[in-house]
Amino acid sequence: MSRRYEDLSGPAIAERIKPESILLLPIGAVEQHGPHLPLSVDHVIADEMATAVTNACGEELDVWQLPTLSVSKSNEHAWSPGTLVLSADTLMRVLLDLARSVASTGVDRLVLLNGHGGNTTHFGTALREIRLETGMKTFLMHPSLPPAYGGTSTETELGMGIHGGMNETSVFMHLRPDLVDLSKAERKVPEAIADNKHVKFGGSTSFGWLSNDFDPDGYIGDPTGATAELGKELFSGAVSNLCDAMEEVKTFDFGR
Repeated sequence: MSRRYEDLSGPAIAERIKPESILLLPIGAVEQHGPHLPLSVDHVIADEMATAVTNACGEELDVWQLPTLSVSKSNEHAWSPGTLVLSADTLMRVLLDLARSVASTGVDRLVLLNGHGGNTTHFGTALREIRLETGMKTFLMHPSLPPAYGGTSTETELGMGIHGGMNETSVFMHLRPDLVDLSKAERKVPEAIADNKHVKFGGSTSFGWLSNDFDPDGYIGDPTGATAELGKELFSGAVSNLCDAMEEVKTFDFGR
């Protein structure tokens, strides 16, 4: 049985979507990822990850997958023709409109599954705005936590494989191998900031950046050793981790 929200009829919404259900909103992006990857990377990963999670634990935890929001806040890539960008204000309004819409079903829990690292800080604000506006409990998950926000990347990338690097390229090779051209991939790691104690990706002091600040090709990492086998392993591990997190989302109630 489909657990896609849009596959339900209008009358079925009232029967199937309960206060204790979890609505999962995948959010990706359409943006440049260097010459070796297509614009669709973040959209595909978010959509496929949401589907896999819903298939794996949706029945048990009553998770329903909302339609994927494919365009988001990609202005760090706006220098590159072809990138699609929503402003921070527009994206916040879209999220609030969608939240108001689903809140009318009486559901109590909304999870944003974010496939684009550039949304991360904005979505932290959105969680609170949606909760204030609708009363729903709100959560933010990632297929993997972006290295720029405390997640990990490979040692060879010095912890800075944040965009189009080894892991992301590998996952995409697992999902869409025909759309990857590793012959165009090179190492693009900003080694000049790797030894900084504070001002670096994942450091204690954040900094504003555009993806072409480091290299004209606009990707940050080393995808040259990416493999579909690694991508499959990372994808499977992420699905398992997200289902574990969903179990806590299911019962979370502010410690009361």
